[in-house]
Amino acid sequence: MRFIVYLIVYPFLWCISMLPFKLLYLFSDFIYLIVYYVIGYRKKTVRENLALALPHLSAEERLSIEKKSFRHLCDMFLEMIKTMTISKKEIEKRFVFTNMEVYKKLEEQEKSIAMMLAHYASYEWVISMNAYVTFSAFAIYKKIANPYFDKLVRDIRSKFKASLVTTKETIPTIIKNNRNKKLSIYGFASDQSPKITSAFHWQKFMGIEVPVHTGAEILAKKYNMNMIFLKVKKAKRGYYEASFEVLSENAKEIPNYEITDKFLTLVEQQIYEAPEYYLWTHKRWKHKR
Repeated sequence: MRFIVYLIVYPFLWCISMLPFKLLYLFSDFIYLIVYYVIGYRKKTVRENLALALPHLSAEERLSIEKKSFRHLCDMFLEMIKTMTISKKEIEKRFVFTNMEVYKKLEEQEKSIAMMLAHYASYEWVISMNAYVTFSAFAIYKKIANPYFDKLVRDIRSKFKASLVTTKETIPTIIKNNRNKKLSIYGFASDQSPKITSAFHWQKFMGIEVPVHTGAEILAKKYNMNMIFLKVKKAKRGYYEASFEVLSENAKEIPNYEITDKFLTLVEQQIYEAPEYYLWTHKRWKHKR
């Protein structure tokens, strides 16, 4: 049955990916109307998250952010589909790295790199970074239940030389690469809520104390990796700018969780600058104290 669903949906997705960007965003506007006004996809969750994280704003201001965030969510979903057929030249024009030299200096140290980023602006098109790196690139993601769609997502995201590894495959992959002296960069989207049973560290995020993912920092310390933060900014519709900030060049010497806390602070700054580009549909504050 899951294969039949895939066979039905795949041609539709491919046709969407072939749309020129002007038509793609017109279609996104239509999808937004359906998702927001008809289906109301996770609208309650978004509204609750905005009230928790941005209590200083008026109800009208939060409603404006809410609607803009759904518009952006639809754009980003279609941009991911567009990746099926987008050219290297086109994606590099639309997703620009403003200070790649900062990253390159870390590569010169010949140590693997843990790159932390948030579910903000476009985390899908970060894959275009592989055109500039010499290390092997691994993006960590949550496996999709339908194996056929899981393979499709893996194919889309690995189009530009990135290898996708599930959360369960992460540690074995790092161990193997470390053993084989394979210099690598690992992408950790570390701003979402971990399982409460895996909550080793709590910290305030947007003013609310929540459990925090610490895996990137723990693994960087254990396997002597450099750590870097990737900040993505939406310049305009369909165009993004990304910049790097070094978090640590010797993680072992930094007190536990200090790097993770710095990452959270940088994500907060992103959100306060333009909250409409954050992924508010996730239940980031489902565990709090």
